[in-house]
Amino acid sequence: MTTKPTFRYAVSDSLVMARRGLLESVRKPALLVFTFIEPVILIVIFRYAFGGAIQVPNGDYVNFLMPGILVLTAIFGALVTGIGFSEDLSKGIIDRLRSLPIARSAVLVGRTLSDLTRNVGTVAIMFAVGFAVGFDPNQPVYRVLAAVALLLAFGYVFSWISATIALLVRDPETAQGVGFIWVFPLTFVSSAFVPTQTMPAVVRAFAEVNPMTLCVNAVRALTIGGDATGPVLGTLAWLVGLLIVFVPLAASRYRALE
Repeated sequence: MTTKPTFRYAVSDSLVMARRGLLESVRKPALLVFTFIEPVILIVIFRYAFGGAIQVPNGDYVNFLMPGILVLTAIFGALVTGIGFSEDLSKGIIDRLRSLPIARSAVLVGRTLSDLTRNVGTVAIMFAVGFAVGFDPNQPVYRVLAAVALLLAFGYVFSWISATIALLVRDPETAQGVGFIWVFPLTFVSSAFVPTQTMPAVVRAFAEVNPMTLCVNAVRALTIGGDATGPVLGTLAWLVGLLIVFVPLAASRYRALE
């Protein structure tokens, strides 16, 4: 009897799980709306209510704002990973999947891949909204595409953090609440909405090493100009470090499920 290669087996199972996750997203339009309606609200509030009072280096607040909103959108997409995974846990679906003859890694990898794919559409929608409110990326296409790739990588890594939280709390409402607890400090103590130079020294010190600040600065430089090398390298270093921590942690928690 021939044995199916382990790697090919795992990849095939992961793709099946990713397809399942995408179909589940289509059947839950409210979840899709959640991933971009809040960023749209923030665009309207900061662009038209607060924008006139916030001074930014280049004087064009909408171009300063949109990279922050794009990174926030990627993080909101990552939160959906935890919400969806915790729903599967609470309904016993994960127990059923674990009883099937599939690769153990497939459930986690498939879920994060499906949310990565969904994030592609969400980021595209947010770019369209940005254009509608005056966002004008003036860099070459390859730099803008590099910014999109960085956004998707950022969202994918944070999906693993969200999945780990879901495995720890195992409840959709709690997973959503805990998700916002760590997202909001990262978001508002960063360069997403205001320059870090205006912050008190202690807050600024945290903001400037915050992975969201680095990613926002990288996307900002890649889309509207500036030196992107430092922010991109800093973001990639954070992403690699977070993957090293949270992929094994999520896998360990998944194996420990009873």
